[in-house]
Amino acid sequence: MPSRTAWHALARHPLGFLASQWPWLALAHLLSGVALGAVAGVVLLFLAAAGLVSLAVAVGAVPLLGVALSGVVVARVERRRLRLVDLDPAPDPHRRPGRPGLRGWLETRLREPATWRELGFTAVSLSALWWMDLLVLGFALVLPVFLMTSPAGDPGAWPWLVVGLFLLPAAPYTVTAWAGARAALTRSVLAPRDGEPGAELTEVRASRARLVDAFDAERRRIERDLHDGAQQRLVSVNVMLGMALLDTDPGSPVGRQLSAARGEVALAVDELRELARGVHPKALTDHGLAAAVDNLTARSAVPVTVDVRLPYRLPAAVESTAYFVVAEALTNVTRHSRASRAEVGARPETDLLVLTVGDDGAGGADPAGGTGLVGLADRVAAADGRLRLSSPAGGPTLLHVEIPCR
Repeated sequence: MPSRTAWHALARHPLGFLASQWPWLALAHLLSGVALGAVAGVVLLFLAAAGLVSLAVAVGAVPLLGVALSGVVVARVERRRLRLVDLDPAPDPHRRPGRPGLRGWLETRLREPATWRELGFTAVSLSALWWMDLLVLGFALVLPVFLMTSPAGDPGAWPWLVVGLFLLPAAPYTVTAWAGARAALTRSVLAPRDGEPGAELTEVRASRARLVDAFDAERRRIERDLHDGAQQRLVSVNVMLGMALLDTDPGSPVGRQLSAARGEVALAVDELRELARGVHPKALTDHGLAAAVDNLTARSAVPVTVDVRLPYRLPAAVESTAYFVVAEALTNVTRHSRASRAEVGARPETDLLVLTVGDDGAGGADPAGGTGLVGLADRVAAADGRLRLSSPAGGPTLLHVEIPCR
């Protein structure tokens, strides 16, 4: 299962982690933290100085008010930086009233506990955190290079060269470990508390994810009951009809009726298998998304080229969502596109499953046309994913889906 944070990637794949983009994202996180701290520190010192100098006049309150609200700006930038090492979005706890005007906006912000919590975090960040970012970068990157570039002619320089050679390979781990700790601290401080808008949004996301998981579990239960229950009973009935047919005279009316009954039972078994496969395909549970997509496209009326490369099993909810996206998309291709061929592709990218379904049909797919695209978008959104559709008139049509693998 792919990682959602740099910390998890470091802990779960210590060697493969070096070949991923996580070390570079962690480095960008710390470098941007140093830049943010330096810029914010200069701006806030200027505002504080201007406010104290002009405190005797009315305008002195304006710079001081800017200092009080600086935490809102810094926290917003921190939430954006957090996405470098933590792919889950950090909710904003501030309420957004309609159009209250500047005075109403200021009063709302100053009354919110989140504003003062963010101001405290800004003070800690400026006084300690960005300095620690700078120290970690210096220890991990600058110190090894400095040691390795010691004067070659100095007989006592070779031990420092050895130390530098040992420290430099550890730099990605040092940088990422501190970036993960920094991100965890940022999220814990800036996360919305109970009663704040972001907390409600987080609970809605969690509730939606639980509903999707429960729905998929129920589908698997129905598929299992159909496969192991009703289907097996019909097969047993078909066997008993065959045995009864052996006891009748060939060509007799009873024999013909038994043969017809066996044919109907066989059709019922085939239809039940198709129904069970549509509810939740067994290949998806047993062998994963690639095998299930192969089985699905093999039954498609339109020739389909499959390019699904998944080096590991994805979470069950992700596989289920991706499978039904492909199934519904191919159904739309067959019914509406007038295409001569279609393509299905899937790749894991960082911590996303990127899924594409395209065809060379007439195009012009419109969610308002009742082609199931709204249901597809809802299912992808329930998995916290994103769906994009390109279908100009005349074609071709391309469906691009990104599903987080958490």
